[in-house]
Amino acid sequence: MDGPVLELITARLDRMRPSERKVAAVVLQDPARALELSMAGLADAAGVSEPTVMRFCTGLRFAGFQSFKLRLAQALAIGIPVTHSAIELDDPVEAIAGKIFDHTLSSLDRARRSLDMAAVAAAVDLLLQARTVLFVGFGASGIIAQDALQQAVLFGVPCSAPVDLHQQYMAASMCGAGSVIVAISNTGRTTSVLEVTERAKQNGAWVISISGVPGPLAELADVALVVRTFEDTDIYTPTVSRLAGLVLVDILATSVAVRRGGEHLERLREMKEALSTFRGSAPELT
Repeated sequence: MDGPVLELITARLDRMRPSERKVAAVVLQDPARALELSMAGLADAAGVSEPTVMRFCTGLRFAGFQSFKLRLAQALAIGIPVTHSAIELDDPVEAIAGKIFDHTLSSLDRARRSLDMAAVAAAVDLLLQARTVLFVGFGASGIIAQDALQQAVLFGVPCSAPVDLHQQYMAASMCGAGSVIVAISNTGRTTSVLEVTERAKQNGAWVISISGVPGPLAELADVALVVRTFEDTDIYTPTVSRLAGLVLVDILATSVAVRRGGEHLERLREMKEALSTFRGSAPELT
């Protein structure tokens, strides 16, 4: 029973009976409401029998319903994720804002707790050895790739992040030994990203993958970074996975810059000062 209770439920969904999944759906959609219900109330809300609720709890390896509720209460006390599916049609803007903030903060916390720091360190080591870095991704993941390009000076080597699919494939075809391709796909199975990544790998490039779950992209990678969030895309298109990916890029860029040492950091400082002067170089309008 290690880990947050909602992650435990989600991980075991495929092994539950259909009737038990109904109980899981009620709990996952509105954990705070579920906590207030008795066993009979939860059974009624899920449209199942009380024995089914008990099987749901014992299937998660809790001693019983009260033991399950205690773990759920502990999760609430530390800040439980509120999914977008909990947004109601009659919610005022204030309530919607609160739910999205709660969902985002909880998701980023999950990403932080689940991130394999040894893999992050290995990715930094590869980036320090790189002669060039290519960032690829499509859709929302492409936004992360474009933001990474904004931090190219931190990496200290030539970086690129073509937007066009054909340009990404051409860039991957020109990769070779000493190149690193950072392939980004929240699903970990976007066909175009896989094809571009395979092309770069065939040419001898190292591969760092960033995905929300393990999958084909992670299997291709020399270093796989899995950024787990509570993502709910059934109706809405939340920014949680993008925010988590952006934070990871910050971690990689900053770590590489620091590891490159004092001379690199001094050059960055001088660049920042010059950029600040450049931004203010135009005379003010009177």
